[in-house]
Amino acid sequence: MRSITGATRVAGVIGDPVAHSLSPTLHNAAFAALGLNWVSVPFRVSADQGKHVVSAMRTLGLVGLSVTTPHKDLAAQAADEASNTVSILGAANCLVGIGNNRLRAENTDGDGFLAGLYEDTSTTVANSTVAVLGAGGAARAITLACVQSGAARILLLNRTPERAARCAALAPEHVSIAKPTDLLHADIVVNATTVGMAGNPQLPVDPKYLRCGQIVVDIIYNPLETAWLRECRKQGIDAHNGLSMLVHQAALAITHWTAEPAPIAEMRAALLPKLGST
Repeated sequence: MRSITGATRVAGVIGDPVAHSLSPTLHNAAFAALGLNWVSVPFRVSADQGKHVVSAMRTLGLVGLSVTTPHKDLAAQAADEASNTVSILGAANCLVGIGNNRLRAENTDGDGFLAGLYEDTSTTVANSTVAVLGAGGAARAITLACVQSGAARILLLNRTPERAARCAALAPEHVSIAKPTDLLHADIVVNATTVGMAGNPQLPVDPKYLRCGQIVVDIIYNPLETAWLRECRKQGIDAHNGLSMLVHQAALAITHWTAEPAPIAEMRAALLPKLGST
């Protein structure tokens, strides 16, 4: 373990809960590979205390924070500057110290998804029809990123009409609310819900609505193979988990903090023992 000195700079991740977070593993692997005397630690912060952490980030001179539930909206509001993506989504998953006690808010989820998709499949979303299951924060970020990257059409499936409408409003000319039978028309199908996480073996949508020739991505990474991925693969569908998205969204945060290209291979290598083999 690297020694902590008076010159060590601190980054971290805030959320509630946060003990399960793999962000420190990813961050610290990157810092070590880059030769930086930096360390990342988790901070459990309840919803009502988020504003105090943002203030403390300024006071303590933290180099950056990854932001998880329930603080993404607050992080977007509390920063001095925000990326265009954050301004549209109203949510940030990354805070960057930019000097003079100022903070910039970023959201790396959407671009992390696109980078992970390309790494796993050599595919982009340009001119494709993408179906997104869910309408929460991750679904919104993925939907926006796909639209901005030239997807021809986004099909949005969600159980709650109000949330679906809010997500569709990001780009109403490209996004339409769909039903399961519409999935046959998609080139790429993304599960951006929590259905299928460890302890929840349910399927976000019945694979009977899918077909060979599609690419399926489940942004869940624990377990690495969800029941949905397993059933899709039985049908011969090209199916991938959320590990690459996880690595790439963290890698983008590393670059925002350090202005250096993130060491993707080292970050992934540090993560795999925590999750089991692929």
